[in-house]
Amino acid sequence: MPTRTVPTWSLRPATPGDLDALTELRAVVMRPDLERLGRYDEHRVRQRLRDAYVPEHTSIVEYDGAFAGCVALRPFEDGWWLEHFYLSPGLQGRGLGTAVLAGLLARTDAMGAPVRLDVLQGSAARRLYERHGFTLEREDPVDVHMVRAPGA
Repeated sequence: MPTRTVPTWSLRPATPGDLDALTELRAVVMRPDLERLGRYDEHRVRQRLRDAYVPEHTSIVEYDGAFAGCVALRPFEDGWWLEHFYLSPGLQGRGLGTAVLAGLLARTDAMGAPVRLDVLQGSAARRLYERHGFTLEREDPVDVHMVRAPGA
């Protein structure tokens, strides 16, 4: 009788050598929303991550042992800033983002710290964040700025 293994996910610390894979993933994941907003630039979408990349605050998401995405959580004012949360398109909508986000928020809740983030206007990711207690802080024509109180 065949046995079925359940795919597993994990986070590992990012390294400087991960940058190229992360910039390419960012370009793929963000392209539809940036094009919809009239802001897609093939060079800039990659360069923005290169300019902001801090491996010490970034984790690589692995799914079933393979590269699946990334997320960064860095200290910010009185809490944390969540950014660069990208998952391979083929893995989106399967609960992986929910699992990763829930794990990160459990850590920040244990510290009693709020978490802030930006999401592009009209992005489906906003619904994920709202399901996890993020609320609107402010918005502009391009970005929605959200905050989550500890334990929300």
